Amino acid sequence: MSIARTTLKDSTKGGRGSLQKGRKRVSRDDVVAESLALLDESGIAAVTLRGVAKRMQVHLNSVSFQVNTKARLFELLADAILGELSLNDLPEDPRDRIAEMSRRLRLALLAHRDGARVVAGTKVLESNTLHVAEVIVAAFLELGTSEAVAARTAWALHCLLIGLVQEEQFERSDPASRYEASAEKYPTLARVERLFMDDTFDERSEFGIAALISHALSTIEALPRRRLRR
Repeated sequence: MSIARTTLKDSTKGGRGSLQKGRKRVSRDDVVAESLALLDESGIAAVTLRGVAKRMQVHLNSVSFQVNTKARLFELLADAILGELSLNDLPEDPRDRIAEMSRRLRLALLAHRDGARVVAGTKVLESNTLHVAEVIVAAFLELGTSEAVAARTAWALHCLLIGLVQEEQFERSDPASRYEASAEKYPTLARVERLFMDDTFDERSEFGIAALISHALSTIEALPRRRLRR
């Protein structure tokens, strides 16, 4: 009995050791990196905890332990995407700085398949996302806008770019989708159809960025008058 018990104990130890050696050590950074790779290869629908675990050839629990839920994974993915946006060599002029940051944000979203869809709807309070917001809001305040205008315009730019990039990425996946306005039913739209359909997303983005910045600047002149009225 003693020999049998010892043998069983030894074999159990050996089995556990073999299992532990066979397991991969998984970090949160590993999970995020592999999730981004899966996103680029197969699109947003493929990015699930189970899908990531399968790609990494690890147990589902190993992935779940690092990110807890799919929602949390997408928050980390969104922050990783914004982390690819460089904060170096920005223009000294705050207006130019806001425009350049907006362009870089757009390019960061475009760099990954379904990048805008990943970022949309996530409420991320991670370092990369906060750094981007910090630079843009600080630039508006440097220009002299109120805190409310700075915060709201930063949000508006964020939403504008996410929306435009989603449209652009959808159009890439379905280039056949095209709008044609009937001159009889929609005479005004027919007049501007070329602009609706043939304007590039670069042009649309630049127009939107400039319009929002200009509106924010227009509020600066109104500030003294409002204060006097009080």
